[in-house]
Amino acid sequence: MNKPNFDRAMQETLSRIPRGTPLLLHSCCGPCSSRCIEELKETFAVTVLYYNPNIFPREEYEKRKAEQLRFLRETGWAQFLDCDYDEQAFADAAQGLENEPEGGLRCRACFALRLGTLARTAKERGFAWVCSTLSVSPHKNAAWLNEIGQAQAERYGVQWLPNDFKKRNGYLRSIRLSEEHALYRQGYCGCESSYHAFLAQRRCGMP
Repeated sequence: MNKPNFDRAMQETLSRIPRGTPLLLHSCCGPCSSRCIEELKETFAVTVLYYNPNIFPREEYEKRKAEQLRFLRETGWAQFLDCDYDEQAFADAAQGLENEPEGGLRCRACFALRLGTLARTAKERGFAWVCSTLSVSPHKNAAWLNEIGQAQAERYGVQWLPNDFKKRNGYLRSIRLSEEHALYRQGYCGCESSYHAFLAQRRCGMP
């Protein structure tokens, strides 16, 4: 069975959408958002939703948010919608999954938490379309993201834009845009478990 081509599905969908249609885009950070917004702004009026209660510690969360805001100010490519730093929401979602490996069920629970909030917020604020920057990372499971995103969109009555932003050299483009704007690129995904795994790698001299 052929794997779904989420990038092709996105291109086909974009060809049918009127220019200037509002879209609420979940973003995890400025670097990941860069390439995604660059492409989406050609069709959508993009608003970035910064909902990332998984990021640990609080200082790291604020640093990433500041870089996201700076990127948007410098480019003018999107509006910004902030969220409270609700670390308890992530703790509840990840309870019992703390020892899962990176890319495992803890990550899936994190995707569901963030994409559920994205879809609910879009419905409350009148956005018909939603999407996330998460698939630009080569470490993120695009099939999971699209499955969860589609399910949450259906739950709240909005439209999920299928995506796999790493395709067509999307990840490489995000690196180049980050260099152009001197954006801070974090060394770990975000949660406390990934933070400690990152520190352990550094102690072992791993890149």
